[in-house]
Amino acid sequence: MAFITNVAASFMSNPGLLVLVVALIAIVFMVTSNRKPRGKNPFAADCRRPPSPLVTDQAARDRVIKNGFVIKKVPETLDAVVVGSGIGGLGVAAMMAKAGKRVLVLEQHDQAGGCCHTFIEKGFEFDVGVHYIGEMCGSTINKVLFDQLTEGQLQWEKLDDAMDVVALGAENPRKFPIVQGNEAFKKALLEKFPEEEKAIDGFLLLLKKVRKSMLGYVGLRSLPQWLARLLVKTGLVNYMTNYFKYASKSVKQTLDELTDNQDLKAVLSYSFGDYGTPPKDAPFTMHATLISHYYYNGGYYPIGGASEIAFHMIPVIEKAGGAVLVRAPVTQILIDSSGAACGVRVHKSSGDIDIHAPIVISDAGLYNTYQTLLPKEVAVKHGLDCVLSKVRHGVGAVSLFVGLRGTKEELGLKAQNCWAFTHNDLDAGFEEYANRSAEDAGKADVPLLFISFPSSKDPSHEQRYPGKSTCTVITLCPYEWFEKWEDERVMKRGQEYKDLKMSVAARIWDQTCRLYPQIKDRVEYFEMGTPITNKYYIAAPRGEIYGIDHNMARFSADTVTQLHPETPVPNLYLTGQDIFCCGLAGALFGSILSANSVLNRNVMFDLMNLRKKIAKTK
Repeated sequence: MAFITNVAASFMSNPGLLVLVVALIAIVFMVTSNRKPRGKNPFAADCRRPPSPLVTDQAARDRVIKNGFVIKKVPETLDAVVVGSGIGGLGVAAMMAKAGKRVLVLEQHDQAGGCCHTFIEKGFEFDVGVHYIGEMCGSTINKVLFDQLTEGQLQWEKLDDAMDVVALGAENPRKFPIVQGNEAFKKALLEKFPEEEKAIDGFLLLLKKVRKSMLGYVGLRSLPQWLARLLVKTGLVNYMTNYFKYASKSVKQTLDELTDNQDLKAVLSYSFGDYGTPPKDAPFTMHATLISHYYYNGGYYPIGGASEIAFHMIPVIEKAGGAVLVRAPVTQILIDSSGAACGVRVHKSSGDIDIHAPIVISDAGLYNTYQTLLPKEVAVKHGLDCVLSKVRHGVGAVSLFVGLRGTKEELGLKAQNCWAFTHNDLDAGFEEYANRSAEDAGKADVPLLFISFPSSKDPSHEQRYPGKSTCTVITLCPYEWFEKWEDERVMKRGQEYKDLKMSVAARIWDQTCRLYPQIKDRVEYFEMGTPITNKYYIAAPRGEIYGIDHNMARFSADTVTQLHPETPVPNLYLTGQDIFCCGLAGALFGSILSANSVLNRNVMFDLMNLRKKIAKTK
């Protein structure tokens, strides 16, 4: 360590030496990377075509997103098998397919898409995980990426300019609109906080600095793991990006330095629920990235609902000879005599089935992959417990799904979300709530609610479900409240479980109706999913919806190099939100990093080149 420190000091005092070393590292990288065949460019050409009409026939949709597993549907001579069909799994499979690879995606649930799936009950359609996505316009990198992975078939509708409203206070809450666009965002805040212009300007400046630092951060994540570790150990990474400087402070620390106004601090940190870590524990970089994702270009919603994402990505995978099959629970990653991953084992009641492939990519999450899918002796051999010791499970979540009688016009609903807090100390409120016992869970107000009306965001909803509206309310929740029922059968967990979850649901709904009294007597469907519901449907080990926790330790330079798509097990790769960050865009960027490693090429660079070409044509 002393040697590394001395080397780093030499670099700092001699920039010429730094440039020389970086050049040598680049040469070594190019030489060593050429030993592995380089895959084709998945973004060599713009593959968009005119959007086809929305497919509303459910049977036709089910043939794509509910294609059940049988051995005869498994393609021959696979190039890779992907465990899990969340956006991270579908994304890397689609990129590989566009590079000419034949990929099999296996999903344990009865519908592909992971948190992008929808369900229909009592004539109401509910999204489970997609509520709004930023930067889905023009030639932004997100828009170009989705367009290429769906051949331009996935269409988006913009939310209201005031896409979010922050409500502070349990009774007669103070409301603060969050408006998209740099100037509009600032103007809306100044109207509520006219004495805080300096603090608001400081916050916006920090957003720009973090956004700028992301280029170097993504560049680091795109490098081979050994090279990324070298840059971190020597301190050279800090010449690439200021990201880790901003990551060394929490959201709370950063805002405390800007202002003493508690309401303003609450408003500026309102969206921590989008990644699940309270302001005192979350790095400012995570929060700034999330805010920037929305406020520059607003929020967008997929026309036709979240299932449109999988519905249009799966044909891209199939076009190259691959397949996406559901009801295919993978129980083990197979390891050959040399210690390399060589396939997976699928559990079926008629007998387990082994499927072999030269590459295995896991979208099942870090904990599921290292603790459950890999044989224990393999995990021990490669020291994977050490990787897990650097992270922790994210907090669990509950989701309330409510079907309402009436159109959005009749109910006065807007294409926006509401973030409701009982008081302005977000950390204290969350800590008190998290420390409640299960018996007290529903006896007092929930300090954080995300209230959304998906039907009001989708212009196709009235055509598909006339006279109906939907409401989804989400909050964080300790897994321990429901843990004792985790091994019980779904829908068969008994009256005690039902009473507990409905007591929490009733409290959540009461708080929601205080903000939206017009919907109180319009309920036709009412159900809540708990953390163990998440475990059943999306295989979340502790009911978490954002994967591993987005705390400061996770975003340290050392941990970041551990959360790499290339694992210590030969031929085994990771994808999804655990190797980048949470959310649809975060998990999709995780799939780009995975494609970088699997295809042995800089796929992000390929995408940015295509983006430039598309921007020029416009």
